[in-house]
Amino acid sequence: MKKFVDWISNKVAPKLNQIARNPWLSAVQQAIMTCMPIIFIGSIVTLVDILRGFWDFVPDLSQISNFSMGLMSLFLAFLIPYNLMELKKHNKAKKEAGIAGIALFLMFCGPTFDGDFISLTFGALGAGGMFGAIVAGLFAAFVMNIFANFSFFKEDSQIPDFITIWFDTLIPMFVILLVGYILVFALQIDMMSIIDWVFSPVLQVGDSLLGFIVLYWVGYSFLYSFGISTWVTWPIESAIVYSALAKNQAALAAGATPTLLNAYGVNSYMAIGGSGCTLALALMMFLFARSRKNKIMGKAAIVPSMLNINEPIIFGAPIAFNPMLMIPMWISGLVVVFTTYFSLYLGLVPAITKLWSFWYVPKPIGAFVIGGLPGLILCLVNFALSFMIFYPFFKVYDRQCLEEETQEA
Repeated sequence: MKKFVDWISNKVAPKLNQIARNPWLSAVQQAIMTCMPIIFIGSIVTLVDILRGFWDFVPDLSQISNFSMGLMSLFLAFLIPYNLMELKKHNKAKKEAGIAGIALFLMFCGPTFDGDFISLTFGALGAGGMFGAIVAGLFAAFVMNIFANFSFFKEDSQIPDFITIWFDTLIPMFVILLVGYILVFALQIDMMSIIDWVFSPVLQVGDSLLGFIVLYWVGYSFLYSFGISTWVTWPIESAIVYSALAKNQAALAAGATPTLLNAYGVNSYMAIGGSGCTLALALMMFLFARSRKNKIMGKAAIVPSMLNINEPIIFGAPIAFNPMLMIPMWISGLVVVFTTYFSLYLGLVPAITKLWSFWYVPKPIGAFVIGGLPGLILCLVNFALSFMIFYPFFKVYDRQCLEEETQEA
């Protein structure tokens, strides 16, 4: 076991962390994180909409959702090239890169013109157009980055910086827009459909049992037990789950049955207490620990764990690099992935159509919002399973800690 842990720590972890620090991946990750406030707003509207089902006087706030979460892809198209230029230290042209990203993305949406009116599919501006926004944003960033060191003016030029930026960004911005024009208007290519088709295998794999295992066991339990942040897989996960949620919502609006399983919010059933389903361990330490170390850890970790913040118990118990607690985290993480996937696959729990992004709210609440009573039951069953898996390992670990404290006394 020690050799395996050392191999992960010394060989795998550095490579994964290097990938996570890649500026192109980081640009997408940071763009999505910047959009979190508007995603929270969409969740508030979801709560209000639930209340409307009980009280008629509650207002319909769906338009607020349309102009927050409903414009997410538009925001990403700006933020991705903006962030990339910032990460590449090309700060002078980052706003222009963002503007070019928006323009290219809107071209990709395939608008039609009728006099003074323009028409496009509004759903493409939200989570449904996320893959298109990522492609448009990355392409705009790519072109702007190529021309970043080009200038019409010498370094000692007396011309004000804002004027040099105007002229220096003309060529790359024109190239970006020209590519969009050729693809969409000259060749009449439906770029959003092409992009969705290219990424459809990603969505299909993400919606499979293998996808659940990779995203929610490897990413949430296995790698995290080695101290590798779950943000490593977040850019891929977010693109899958937001797109799936948008497709489920579109299916529901069209009167069809939503079928995609891996939609945003599904981790409400699995990440109970945080990644790795660690609330059970925090509760054991709080209620049943006999060793002084674990009693203190339980008191320190129980409230954060209830709010799904589990860094204290991951690195304080510790779970990370501690085989006695890593193993139950792996087993528990895999079991809840299986129960969640098959509960959704068999229709025991409905596919998710409601947006819920308050990850710091106790998971049973989120599970009830997105899945109703079946979702709540699944969440509680997963918690019970994780409790039963952690308990024997906790008892042995707590006994070891108590013996060490007795010897030191």
